[in-house]
Amino acid sequence: MEVHVSRAVPRFRRPRPLALLAGVALLAPLALTGAPPAAAAEQYTVTPLEFTVRAGDRSCTVDADLYRPAGVDAQHPAPAVLATNGFGGSKSDGSTDAIGKAFAERGYVGLVYSGLGFGKSGCLITLDDPAIDGKAASGLLDFLGGTRAADDGTKADYVTTDAPGDPVVGMIGGSYGGAIQLATASADQRVDALVPLITWNDLAYSLAPNAAGASRGVSSDTPGVFKWQWTNGFYLMGEGQPLLVPSLDPSRFGSLGCLHFAQQACDIIRLLNSGRYPADATQKMLTYARSVSPASYLSGVTAPTLLVQGQADSLFNLNEATATYRALEAQGTTTKMIWQAWGHSGGSVPGELDLATGNLETSYVGQRILAWFDRYLHHDEDSATGPEFAYYRDWESGYGTAAAVPALSRTMYLSGDGSLVDSRSKVTRGSRQYTNWLLPTSHSESSLAGLIGLPDRAPYDTKGTYLGWTSAPLTTPVDVVGAPKATLKVVSPKTERVQNSGDAADKLTLFAKVYDVAPDGTQKLVNRLVAPVRVPDVTRPFTVELPGIVHRYEAGHRLRFVIAASDTAYFGNRGVKPVTVVSAPQDTGVLELPVIG
Repeated sequence: MEVHVSRAVPRFRRPRPLALLAGVALLAPLALTGAPPAAAAEQYTVTPLEFTVRAGDRSCTVDADLYRPAGVDAQHPAPAVLATNGFGGSKSDGSTDAIGKAFAERGYVGLVYSGLGFGKSGCLITLDDPAIDGKAASGLLDFLGGTRAADDGTKADYVTTDAPGDPVVGMIGGSYGGAIQLATASADQRVDALVPLITWNDLAYSLAPNAAGASRGVSSDTPGVFKWQWTNGFYLMGEGQPLLVPSLDPSRFGSLGCLHFAQQACDIIRLLNSGRYPADATQKMLTYARSVSPASYLSGVTAPTLLVQGQADSLFNLNEATATYRALEAQGTTTKMIWQAWGHSGGSVPGELDLATGNLETSYVGQRILAWFDRYLHHDEDSATGPEFAYYRDWESGYGTAAAVPALSRTMYLSGDGSLVDSRSKVTRGSRQYTNWLLPTSHSESSLAGLIGLPDRAPYDTKGTYLGWTSAPLTTPVDVVGAPKATLKVVSPKTERVQNSGDAADKLTLFAKVYDVAPDGTQKLVNRLVAPVRVPDVTRPFTVELPGIVHRYEAGHRLRFVIAASDTAYFGNRGVKPVTVVSAPQDTGVLELPVIG
């Protein structure tokens, strides 16, 4: 059944506002508000469609809506936009179907669908697996290319093509709806442009990050520290799908104890919640998590990709987008990157791409998205797609730009007296110790609080369970743009005796972070971000890459580098493991900062 909707439809390159939902971006990557600009009143139609696809070991139905602008036909074709929901959403939630509406009003053919395992689409949740979710999306590209029909016989012969069966199509969406773009493009070279927002690079890092010992991008060979709040929230949301959206489709049900996820995904959850990392099971977990992550298949992505990542995001931090950006750039794929203010953890600010105001044309990120699609879907060679790298600056309420992500440029040293100094000659000899408790004694965030708009208590550390090093008051502002890096060496005899047990959970866990300390002594943990570390070997120095930030440390403020024994959002050490840090001028910890200006 077609639904006719009357809208004012502008010309292709003068689209109306599209806004991105900050507060619930995980579930709703895109949403539309505001009235369209004045133009002649026209119509688009919305046609519900179903597509039977083969996904792994089962066939299932994909539930979709086709948006066709008035005047678009075989003689007057238009490019298409393909999109799906964030985790837990569907084609029908207010933000996802807004993608189809927004682009239909711009003259694009829109195809918006519920991802596998969500809404009324069948099959299990397979975490955007390119061999399953990507293959299903490829079947929808066949429909847009005119080479297959929907289950009811509907065909689309009005999408612009580059060659027979090759539609001109872009993809846009956030979080789960962001990773599917990369999965699809890796499996099907017909995709012409991607705009993944706030999505992951390596799911193993996202769910159990280890900020030490990265062998490639954010991926470490030593399993990380379980991010239990985020992960279990997703698990419950996924397992509840058959109850939230009743369905008799047998393809939506897995085995007992793993109702709605693929078995390998449930195995990951069970292993992480066990608090153990036995070698064989851990290797299977890492192998599967990375197989459904862009980190493993970016070599197949050739479509021009505009990456947009959020600074306020403890789920998928800026380091993940940076890893994807660098991998695409290294292989020659056209790519640019924007660090906007908001992400899964909140962070919406006035003037940013925003749901309430629908300010696509007037916001920086919105203008960049429009230009990206002008260039790669309308093939407008004159459309400027902007600088290689851009980042929101809260102290300027606007964007800075650069030719690349800034390099590490300032070095500070961890002195034995607890000070953070700018020269080795200022380091004093000293030894300090902390001890973890069996319960968490430090707090960075309640992970789901920012997502659903609940208040959260301020970050804190409990005396005796952390060590800190504090700089002198800054004489001028210091602008940090990027991921700080720390090189550390710790002494933990109790860990040393058990770290080679065959269970990585016996290795030492700690959490690194940098506070901004105001003149009155109050401190701010920028975006509540920490670097969880499972130390590969406590007998050797190790390097920690902290989460990327964009922050000005004002004159008169001080930097405080902290390593803490625990964090409420993560699993901690197994057993009590005292840690000592020794400092001497020629043998001390180092903190490096990417400082600009």
